[in-house]
Amino acid sequence: MKKVITYGTFDLFHQGHYNLLKRAKELGDYLIVGVTTEHFDEARGKVNVIDSVLERVDNVRKTGLADEIIIEDHNGQKIEDIQKYGIDIFTVGSDWIGTFDYLNNFCKVVYLERTPDISSTMLRKSRFKIVNMGIVGTGRIAPRFVSEAKYVSGINITCAYNPQRESGKRFQRKYDIECETGEYEEFLNKVDAVYIASTNETHYDYVKRALLAGKHVLSEKPVAFTKEETIELYLLAKEKKLVLIEGVKTAYCPGFQQLINVARSGKIGEICDVEACFSRLAALESRERSDEKFGGSFLEFGGYSLLPIIKLMGSDYKEIRIDSVHGEKGIDLYTKIQLLYEQGMATAKMGVGVKSEGQLVIAGTKGYILAQSPWWLTKKFEVRYEDPNKVETYEPSFQGDGLRYEISEFVSKINGYGKNGYKLTAEESIAMAEITELFMKKRNEEQTGYYNQVDKE
Repeated sequence: MKKVITYGTFDLFHQGHYNLLKRAKELGDYLIVGVTTEHFDEARGKVNVIDSVLERVDNVRKTGLADEIIIEDHNGQKIEDIQKYGIDIFTVGSDWIGTFDYLNNFCKVVYLERTPDISSTMLRKSRFKIVNMGIVGTGRIAPRFVSEAKYVSGINITCAYNPQRESGKRFQRKYDIECETGEYEEFLNKVDAVYIASTNETHYDYVKRALLAGKHVLSEKPVAFTKEETIELYLLAKEKKLVLIEGVKTAYCPGFQQLINVARSGKIGEICDVEACFSRLAALESRERSDEKFGGSFLEFGGYSLLPIIKLMGSDYKEIRIDSVHGEKGIDLYTKIQLLYEQGMATAKMGVGVKSEGQLVIAGTKGYILAQSPWWLTKKFEVRYEDPNKVETYEPSFQGDGLRYEISEFVSKINGYGKNGYKLTAEESIAMAEITELFMKKRNEEQTGYYNQVDKE
């Protein structure tokens, strides 16, 4: 008898799950299915499991495909089970290719091709819609989205879009996700929602066309370069009863939310100053260092550095000053933004060609909060006081690269959960867009001066 084993969460059981179990069954004579517990799902980074383990076990049982169902609740159990049950074949979906190659030392490992369309759902409750998602842009961010989406229930990546045919087809071959290279509208017809991961200058147009087509949108920052355009997009989403959120992933991380709540709680008194810095030395040939119109430090990291300032100090600043260190073609290698409020001040710093200490400091009348680099992932922060011996340390949960929390929030909002949108409100996005507009205007003026000087020389 050839024994096969597979594992999964099997949350919101759908046709894709059924197809995988059916193909797993066809690999041998006896199929064992391991269903993960809530605790183990949380430990391995699954962030929003909806159904209880009993419901998920019952849904697997109802298929009639499993000869035996077991519970997976700890790391290392797969090897234990393979040895315990005398397994011949271990199998999972192709989106995990390479992850379980180490099990080849114990049995044969088979990766089953993914199911591209799971719009037809089975056995699941109608209270939670499975979102068929499309990715716009197939550059360096798109693969991270594919990787992180595996840890979010209720999302199925149906296809991608890139008008650059060769780039799109490379992505299709590598990730086994169909990539449209023709008309954008044809791509939109295949999905319920889109993730905009294209270059900065294309965001506004792609977002607007998707909303007009009735699709929910998660867009990388900035959604637009001006305050007026950003307001237009949020009003359009509201009019069409669609979800639009801006992808500043820090805003959705549980640790950052905890940090903001601690700051607002009064623990450090009245907040008087916020300083946030995010810098990374980008390669000379990278878009950040070579794109004179839409590269540079502000467009790359400005949203992150401004986020804690806008959330804690608000958008009603009295004065703003923007200064940059420029490189080739007038690209801002390092930018500092200083905001003056009625009862406080704030500084946002960002760099792609200048390196600085990447920390977040929130100063109050009773103490201060320090989150060291990488504070934008918020894995740890401290509350410090006048007494140097009194330090409160917080180490909140954090999984993956943080993108899964953003994806989870998006899916939850589509399904009617988390409607208040406090993690990153439309008003906060609009406030950051206003600063983006001021920056772009100043940079355009500076670049005009730069090229005039080059011409003279």
